[in-house]
Amino acid sequence: MPQMAKILAKRHGFKCTVLFAVNPKTGAIDPETLDNIPGLEALESADLMVLFTRFRELPDAQMKHIIDYTNLGKPVIGLRTATHAFNYVKNNSGPYAKYSFKDEQFEGGYGRQVLGETWVSHYGHHGKESSRGVVAEGKEDHPIVRGCEDIWGPTDVYEVGELTGNSDPLILGQVLKGMIPDDPPNLDKPLMPMAWIKDYTGETGNTSKVFTTTMGAATDFESEGLRRLI
Repeated sequence: MPQMAKILAKRHGFKCTVLFAVNPKTGAIDPETLDNIPGLEALESADLMVLFTRFRELPDAQMKHIIDYTNLGKPVIGLRTATHAFNYVKNNSGPYAKYSFKDEQFEGGYGRQVLGETWVSHYGHHGKESSRGVVAEGKEDHPIVRGCEDIWGPTDVYEVGELTGNSDPLILGQVLKGMIPDDPPNLDKPLMPMAWIKDYTGETGNTSKVFTTTMGAATDFESEGLRRLI
């Protein structure tokens, strides 16, 4: 994400702020710290939120910034594990616990309701089957996918069930039988939605434009096609 922000800032004129999980005891960036992402007040003036988190359980004061932003109707980009961005275990009766990835009442939490899907399972065999992104039929001229014909990543395709709302797949994930771009497809596994757009109407009645992709690990971003897509 810092590298992506640098590309957006230097080449496309964006002002980018990258926030990390920080260990409050050491002050060091620590992905294993699940309950602290300082600086989220930056969302109060942001025009776009790119969300790439996994199983976070943020304190209410921090989570409020994310949900307030989402409810303003501003655009959201969700990357890979953002489908299961939050998981409230300790404070499962708090005001934001419903955004947990497996919440039953607010079905699938933030991932499913806002982004289109929550965590289901690995569809490709993790570590043994890589992913090819294929432009969905009829979407070849969509402005988001133009110039993005060559999308490949060593991470596996995620399984996606029935996408919520008006989700519109743009890229389909093809499971390959190996870990290099030229490996043949696994024809036993039909194409799976890999990138889509949708609208989300929040609790205040405002509607956000949303883009989600289940690709996005660091090694995936070596693909120029994926970088262009994002």
